[in-house]
Amino acid sequence: MEKIKTLLEDEIKNSNGILKLKPAWVARNFIAPGRRLGLSESQYNLDDRGGICERWLASTTKADNKVSVPNEGLSSLKVEYEREITLKETVDLLSEIILGREYSKTHKGLRRLAKIFDYEDRIPFHIHQMQKHAKLVGRNSKDEAYYFPEGVDKGKHPETFFGVHPYIVKKKKFDLLLPHLIEWKDDGILQHAFAYNQNEGDGFHVPSGVTHGPGTALTIELQEDSDVFAMMQAKVGETFISKELLWKDVRDEDRQKYGEKIILEMIDWETCGDPEFYEKRHTPSILIKDTIQGSSKEYWIFYNTKKFSGKKIYVKKGEKFFTKDDGVYNILVWRGSGLFGGIEIQGGNPAKDELLVVHNRAFQGVEIINTGNEELEIIKFFGPDVNKYVPFIS
Repeated sequence: MEKIKTLLEDEIKNSNGILKLKPAWVARNFIAPGRRLGLSESQYNLDDRGGICERWLASTTKADNKVSVPNEGLSSLKVEYEREITLKETVDLLSEIILGREYSKTHKGLRRLAKIFDYEDRIPFHIHQMQKHAKLVGRNSKDEAYYFPEGVDKGKHPETFFGVHPYIVKKKKFDLLLPHLIEWKDDGILQHAFAYNQNEGDGFHVPSGVTHGPGTALTIELQEDSDVFAMMQAKVGETFISKELLWKDVRDEDRQKYGEKIILEMIDWETCGDPEFYEKRHTPSILIKDTIQGSSKEYWIFYNTKKFSGKKIYVKKGEKFFTKDDGVYNILVWRGSGLFGGIEIQGGNPAKDELLVVHNRAFQGVEIINTGNEELEIIKFFGPDVNKYVPFIS
């Protein structure tokens, strides 16, 4: 490991604190892929593993799939070595350098997961267990947030179901959902929730324990570093969902003792039935006025929580943008081409669209130059407590 550690230290020094990453593709077997991730047709289908439906970004989280593949979901560095070196290894070996000395004393790892998810049909109505329930099976909670990028086909169902109708909580009619879990035959559970459009340039913040069924718009997601969930919908379109996904992160003893009713205990009913759910969880882009440079601008897109945060930068054709942040982050180049701290970047090219910026370099700042013929759009992802100021919905 000392050899790898020395190699990585040299790489960070030579790159002035910016690491190039390889794309991490993740398969799912319950819904067909939407085929908008830029892969060839033959690359999407993986037999019993399902299809490539997600790309995880600067990930230190292992994908939790029934058909397990070594290092699936874990990002790797672009370095010359005899084997793949994962970002997780790098963070573990060089925690102070990657995270910063002070931050690494209180935070063990990046503690967030960024991804692009791309499904042909709606994702089944489900929850991510809250921490008190996730820890029972040795996992972490999974608060998450969505951003719907512009200029991409949104698929056949570009709306997301959230929560439950307020009267269900007000009158404590929680068992209305139970027959759908027991019978496990159709998509009738959706009748108990509201659906909201997935608008371009828009987003939502979704705490753990909230029932939701994301629509078909290509989605950039930022979340806690976990792959915990309980699927609650038996059928999506013409596809039947295995009921084993309802029990995926439930203890065997709880399943045997309580049956399907244990899932109702894992729901955050107060948040799900909040009459002001939309007003409190809808996260449109917020312009950061202090960083406007010429015609180029920066926006908050992931906020309303201290568990993670994120921004997007638009650099106009022919312009430069200097970006300075409080700590480590990773980027996805969504559109356009240019230079990021002197490194060539290009949106839509997985070989040139993903970087990690270590703490010191982030704090010193990075110059971005648009060298292309269109606007350069970059998305930045931060872990918990990196940004000193994050907007909250009042």
